[in-house]
Amino acid sequence: MATQPTYRPEHLHYLKMLAKQYPTVQAASTEIINLQAILNLPKATEHFISDVHGEHEAFRHILNSASGVVREKLDELFGTTMTRSERDQLATLIYYPEEKLEELEAAGEDMEEWYRITFHRLIEVCCLVSSKYTRSKVRKAMPPEYAYIIDELIHTHYEDTDKRDYYENIISTIIQLGRADNFLVELCGLIKRLAVDHLHLVGDIYDRGPGADIIMDALLNHHSVDIQWGNHDILWMGAASGSRTLVATVLLNSLRYNNLDIIETGYGISLRPLSVFADEVYKGHDISRFKIKFTENDEGDYTEKDKRLVAQMHKAITMILFKLEGQKILRNPSFGMDDRLLLDKIDYENQCITIGGKTYPMLDTDFPTVDPQDPYRLTPEEDALIAQLTASFMHSEKLQRHIRFLYSKGSLYRIYNGNLLFHGCVPMAEDGSLLHFSIGCDDLSGKEFLDYADTVARRAYYNKPGSPERQFGMDFLWWLWCGRNSPIFGRDRMTTFERRFIADEDTWTEPKNAYYRLYQDPAVCDALLHQFGLTGEHCHIINGHMPVKSKKGESPIKGGGKLLVIDGGFCKAYQNTTGIAGYTLIYTSNCLRLVSHQPFAGRANAIQANQDIASSSQVLEWMDKRLKIAQTDIGRQLQEQIDDLMALLAAFRSGAIVEAHRD
Repeated sequence: MATQPTYRPEHLHYLKMLAKQYPTVQAASTEIINLQAILNLPKATEHFISDVHGEHEAFRHILNSASGVVREKLDELFGTTMTRSERDQLATLIYYPEEKLEELEAAGEDMEEWYRITFHRLIEVCCLVSSKYTRSKVRKAMPPEYAYIIDELIHTHYEDTDKRDYYENIISTIIQLGRADNFLVELCGLIKRLAVDHLHLVGDIYDRGPGADIIMDALLNHHSVDIQWGNHDILWMGAASGSRTLVATVLLNSLRYNNLDIIETGYGISLRPLSVFADEVYKGHDISRFKIKFTENDEGDYTEKDKRLVAQMHKAITMILFKLEGQKILRNPSFGMDDRLLLDKIDYENQCITIGGKTYPMLDTDFPTVDPQDPYRLTPEEDALIAQLTASFMHSEKLQRHIRFLYSKGSLYRIYNGNLLFHGCVPMAEDGSLLHFSIGCDDLSGKEFLDYADTVARRAYYNKPGSPERQFGMDFLWWLWCGRNSPIFGRDRMTTFERRFIADEDTWTEPKNAYYRLYQDPAVCDALLHQFGLTGEHCHIINGHMPVKSKKGESPIKGGGKLLVIDGGFCKAYQNTTGIAGYTLIYTSNCLRLVSHQPFAGRANAIQANQDIASSSQVLEWMDKRLKIAQTDIGRQLQEQIDDLMALLAAFRSGAIVEAHRD
């Protein structure tokens, strides 16, 4: 007689709970069959993007095109039946359906005939991009109002005469009812939704470019995304949490890049208090070091009075920031940043400063709000101003919604399908050992420190306002932004002060952490992957943060292919340095592919000229066999569910759990 299984009380309790969802042998068996079938489907496509820095038009185009995946599908389907020009037009239609429809209708096209042809083509594309998913998953991805219709169309066998008539009748009815435009837009959305199953954004959504809020809105509506916080994201997270220092830093960055629209229009935060303060306090003072660099397109929109006011605002918030940073350093000796206390090192009589034992002339010492005897104290007016601005950040409903999303979908690092994703670095010493930190913790390094840092970053936003935990969390966010060897800053120091006030460019250097030299060694990359529990030939570190200087011959492929840096210059401010406009990664069931992109000529040009971003693709790894869902993180979760259901079946059969009565 076979030995009957015995169950621990907690295991039996779990199985009884599971039996409420699957109350019969039939129900449990059916689910096992379904899950086993899913495990044998091909791995879905992942898309990796980094360092978008507010460049919303380029970001949306890369998202719409899935870094060339959509165009590849069109070439695969129609390469021998449509001209390149026709495929270009169809691709643009999928990327921008509303805008393209307006253009076609204005041109007086025979829309009824065009609709019929285009619907047939789009349904073919839908069939192709849905082929690696279960029918249930595809149905859930469909717009609810058209789910039944689309499901019928993509599963119709066109060679069947009766079905062909049925198919044509559906399309005719959609056109006759005046729903063709709406249906087409939804079809294009479904294609884009199915072309890529999951998006990874490896940090730095904010700053420099004009539309980070637009990017955040797009991410909020994305079906499946994770985010690895970049230093510029942490900056905005801290500002939204109520850190006065990081509010001042956000404003300084926005002024420096003449990017105030995101503050005032995007998030509804008034800068009038800052402009009034700056005009009153800095009128007649030297602001030559704070002039804003305008683009050719922008400069004509500003009068000389406007330019002077912006420079005054820039200087006002910069001096407030230097004071607040000094207060933070003094409050947190564990940050080890006393050498960044510089306001008290200024010799006003001789207009110079001593740093590291060396004296440098100052380009500007006209600081009307700085008391040389107490340089880090805010004046009452500065204190009131930064308090008012901070309250505005905390009460911006849209900003708070975006930051909550960053916290819910984001983290300092992510392990996903064998890849380790983070924005900056795992801090290392010159000898290759991991750097240890004791910042509110007891000597942590590597993964342990990143886990700790992730937790403290959340306290800044979620702990009770006014509590010591929240205050330290906000201070820690500032350290993550610019602290010595922070894992998302990755440098020894941030030399904002020196760049503004000292002519000697040797003082401007911001030495990189040793990680950025050592990651060329495959053994170092393997050791870091092992630190995070990853082994195997298809495991990689995927990095952003440090723009790859392609025009100087630098490769984004490091460590013998174990590490990939995908910050290639999405931000226009970096493109003269990098020579390109960014890298993205595509990870399919067949290969891992790196895509490099040329600068985007703009959304209007893309729509009117059917002009895509010029891109080149390089396959980094071919898979020996097509990867199945069984080999992914989701597959491992599904296998655990199967194992649990198999245990439930055994409990039913042994009598440990009674099967529910079936009518």
